[in-house]
Amino acid sequence: MLGNALAAEVKSIAILTPEEGTDYGWNQQGIDAAKAAAKAAGVEIVTAQGLGYGDVRPTLRELAADGASLLIAHASGYNTAAPEIAKETKVPVAIVDTPTGLEAGLVADYTLSGHEGAYLAGRLAAKMSRSKSVGIVVSGEPPSWNSQSAAFAQGVKAENPDVKVTYAVIGPAAYSDAAGGKRVTESVIASGADIIFGQGNGSSFGMLQAVETTKAGDGGKVYFIDVIGDKTPIDKGFLLSSVVWNIEPVYAAMIADLKADTFGTKSYSIGLKDDSVKLLKTAAIPDNVWAEIQTLREDIVSGKTRVDPVYDAAAVRALMTSVAQ
Repeated sequence: MLGNALAAEVKSIAILTPEEGTDYGWNQQGIDAAKAAAKAAGVEIVTAQGLGYGDVRPTLRELAADGASLLIAHASGYNTAAPEIAKETKVPVAIVDTPTGLEAGLVADYTLSGHEGAYLAGRLAAKMSRSKSVGIVVSGEPPSWNSQSAAFAQGVKAENPDVKVTYAVIGPAAYSDAAGGKRVTESVIASGADIIFGQGNGSSFGMLQAVETTKAGDGGKVYFIDVIGDKTPIDKGFLLSSVVWNIEPVYAAMIADLKADTFGTKSYSIGLKDDSVKLLKTAAIPDNVWAEIQTLREDIVSGKTRVDPVYDAAAVRALMTSVAQ
């Protein structure tokens, strides 16, 4: 038994995020999920947000010293520092994008993938694109983004192989680069895309701004499909859908694993079956199209249609019609 993993000692959990929990996406969903899981388990929650992508070791040490039973390092940029601090302080940590980094009692990984939902988003985009050209804009190529990009492209091609898919990367780790998100999205729209599937964290606000201010080739509206969160509260009529993640069951499972002394021995997943991944219904989606998407969802849940995650960046790029440079 390591550190604070005894059942009686799981008194508080802490989550660390690089950006503020107001992005209707990765950071906000993580914080909201951690709060909900902590409340359900009857443990305290501490949030350390807006930490950036630099060295978070001092914050990890401080939270460990304050008595946290679990440190959730909610950024791929934290997946080196967090295990180091776990070994130093004997306080368990949860990291992302390192599925091979499990260490019993000490380090768990929750590299999640909404690929099943992204596949449905691709089917939706192909059904609704007027120009028969859609775009994928990403702020980097971490495993979660890659699996969703691949599934989206596969969904597009399954619906209509004649629809063009343009893929563009803002930068190697441009998660908070809103200006870059706007610039790259504008270029993808200029190439003919009238629906953008954007994966970005803070940079997604730039993507959305580009969609709001740039006309499609036919002079009509460009639509945006988001990931992880729901930007409906700030939508100006351009949000087509979102691949929404509910991370609460993952954090709840981590707390349960700490209590059962099984932390760090298994991976965690989200999916359509339990609605921890779901496609957002907006007024922009016609009822008949939504009904078709729901039928496709049932096919995935039942196993009739299989959507396997693709994590390798080169394999993802190979699925695209074109890759913007």
